[in-house]
Formats: sequence, C-alpha cells, structure tokens
Amino acid sequence: MDKFTRREWLQFGAKLCALMGIETTSIPRIVQALESIQTGNTPVVWLQGQSCSGCSVSFINSDAPDPVEILTQYISLRFHSTLSTATGALGMEMIENVIENEKFYLVVEGSVPAKMPKACLMGHKPITTWIEMAANKVTALIAIGSCAAFGGIPAAENNPTGAISVPDFIKERRINIPVIRLPGCPCHPDWFVGTLAYTLAYGLPELDSYQRPTMFYKRLIHDQCPRFADYERERFAQTFGDEGCLFKLGCAGPITHADCTLRHWNSGVNTCIRAGAPCVGCASETFARKSRFPLYTKS
Repeated sequence: MDKFTRREWLQFGAKLCALMGIETTSIPRIVQALESIQTGNTPVVWLQGQSCSGCSVSFINSDAPDPVEILTQYISLRFHSTLSTATGALGMEMIENVIENEKFYLVVEGSVPAKMPKACLMGHKPITTWIEMAANKVTALIAIGSCAAFGGIPAAENNPTGAISVPDFIKERRINIPVIRLPGCPCHPDWFVGTLAYTLAYGLPELDSYQRPTMFYKRLIHDQCPRFADYERERFAQTFGDEGCLFKLGCAGPITHADCTLRHWNSGVNTCIRAGAPCVGCASETFARKSRFPLYTKS
C-alpha cells in the first residue's frame, strides 16, 4: 500500500487537532509527529493482560483513517498479542529484541493478575514478567481501556486473581515512568490515536489527577448529555425506551468523565445515551469495582 501524501497527512492532522480540541496552528507539528510514526521511528509494543480484547477490536474499527491504514502506514506496531502474524517462539523473540534494543511506547490492554501470575501467560511467561521487563525500557506507558487503567471487570471485588490496574502494578514494582490512562470499555480509537500523536508532537498531554488526558476526559458525560434539559426539568424516564433523563434508570453520566456524547462511536453513528441506554460509567474509575455495582437500575 502506498504511503500517505502530504495532503492526506494535513487532512488527518486537521482532524486530530479538532478531536483533541487544540488550535489549528498545531496542525504542522501534529503532521510531523504522524510522519515520525510512519517512518518507524516510534515503535509500539501492545501487550494484553486480563481482557476481552475489546479495546483491540475498537482500535481496528477506527475510521478516517481505517484500520489498514493505521496498522500499515502510521503505526510502527512491533507486536500486538492479537493482531501480530508472528506467533510462538518467533513472536516472543521479536518482543525480546525490541525490549533489549529499542526505545518504544508500551501499550497494555487488560488488568494484571498480581496474586495469580500464571492466570495470564504469554510464551510460557506470566504477563507480569513481560510488563515489568518492558516497562523498564519504555518512553511512556499507555494503559488502554478500563481494565488496564483502573482494573475494570477482572479486578471486581472478590475476584480470585487479585487483578489490579497496570499503573498500580508499575507503582508496586517501583518503576518510575510516564503513564497515561485511557479508560473506557472499550477505549475509543480517537482517544488512543490522538494521545499517541500529541505525545510525539509535544510530549505528555495535560493529565488530570487520574493520569487521563484532559483533552478527552475533562468534562462529565452528564454536562454534555443530550438529555440534560430533561434533567433540569426533572423529566425522568421511568422505563427503558421512555423519553427523558435516564438518571433513575442508573445512568452514571454524573460520575463519568469522557466525551462520548460529543465524539460518538462506530464512525460517528451513535452513543449509548442517544440510543436510549443509560451511561454505565465504563470510563469511570469506579466502574465494576464493587460487587454491588449496578449496570442498570430498575425504577
């Protein structure tokens, strides 16, 4: 496949600036960062812990550019646990070679089975070993998805593996590296591509107290909700399918920071709330942590 033309890079750079909410004067710098990725100067290693691969699926469902363009033209993806063609001993050798000889960005999807390392093996080694080996050599670590960022469903109360988030695991191992959390179940592809491009152009983006990029996670879902006027008028839906605010049906928008209602999913088709479903708070730091956590509430 041919590489992007300069015009195409400029178009995509403009799109990224728009989705990140930064000024258009930044387009040339963002384009330069994207071209750096394309030339292979920025290797990325993507590992998976306890996960359903949902963030990987979300990533390859990206639009403008499509997943083929992402994987072949501007992401120098050295290894991906699901997508890589190199498997077995060859795949493990590839990862070890990158860890030993290159500076790279480490992306981890899924939580870490801290109390049961053998619950998640790769090449006969616990994923804990791979993450620790890689983390000592990285430029930065991106914890992608709620499981990696905050523990998610695998780390729910009473889980037998002692699952924890990737940042918590890194902290326990006393590894001091830049960490970015991109929660969401799954993570929106724009959040990942935009964060990586911004980091290459400017360094780490502005992060909130939970290490989330403020350009995507600054505001509450509730404050950007298309049904906010219904909330103010106390016009609440009583059953699913009703018009009105979904708060009484368990909507977690008031405690969840993300821009889903503005960005939309599946190539801009829809969002949970616009489709009539309450926000389940999948990007929240509290998502699924307690056994009593309700995904929906019956009014």
